[in-house]
Amino acid sequence: MTAPIPSHVGVLGGGRMGAGIAHAFVLAGAHVAVVERDAASADAAARRIRESLRRSVERGATSRGLADMDALVFSGTDLDAFTDAGLVVEAVPEDSALKLDALRRAESALPPDGVLASNTSSISIDGLAASLERPDRFLGLHFFNPVPASDLVEVVLGAATDPDVGAAAVGWVGALGKRAVVVRDSPGFASSRLGVALALEAIRMLEEGVASAADIDAAMELGYRHPVGPLRTTDLVGLDVRLGIAEELSAHLGDRFSPPQLLRDLVADGHLGRKSGRGFYEWSDR
Repeated sequence: MTAPIPSHVGVLGGGRMGAGIAHAFVLAGAHVAVVERDAASADAAARRIRESLRRSVERGATSRGLADMDALVFSGTDLDAFTDAGLVVEAVPEDSALKLDALRRAESALPPDGVLASNTSSISIDGLAASLERPDRFLGLHFFNPVPASDLVEVVLGAATDPDVGAAAVGWVGALGKRAVVVRDSPGFASSRLGVALALEAIRMLEEGVASAADIDAAMELGYRHPVGPLRTTDLVGLDVRLGIAEELSAHLGDRFSPPQLLRDLVADGHLGRKSGRGFYEWSDR
């Protein structure tokens, strides 16, 4: 199922995920406004998006020119950039208080018929919706990193989400060339809950000396046809992100999601995966 995407899309937060989400909508032809907390961050977001678009052109992933797509991107600090948006996606770090503040500010700038979405990977959509004025126009759109290469978007429906909003979101995901998986709001949704369960057990095995990181990953890649093993995937997602999700899940679902000490230690030491240059693996191309 596909549906025409909104002609104007907003993204609140221009980090790795926000830039990737902006990239996806620009490729589909939308004007995209990215709003960041300060001018330096907004400039960095613009460079991040342009570089990502350049790589798409070089790979032949689009027939459109870089200059034409670059003209569709605005980055700045003023939420007034969202006043014409049919959709705004919040993509700030995975922290409940930070997301609540970001969503309330975005909603205040969004037109009444606009849709507001959170890119959260584990925080309750109903919990976030409770502080919004229009919870019926709100849902989760959980994109996966790296967004340009990922085929999946999790559409998370809250108890108050208007069914028409959910149906529109599924159509928009299809128009981006991705597959929508629809889930109801629950701890970790579907993907994070399953992905973190596998990752945590792999980390415990590494912690216990069962096998090396490479061999644990190879067992899943070769034995179960996973394209990437759970430890390398954790490096790509970010160890800090995995830790945050595990803590959220353990609070709601119990000790089976309690983070291993090895994960806590690596995050405390700043070894966050690919983005820091080291996690369970060494990364030289960050």
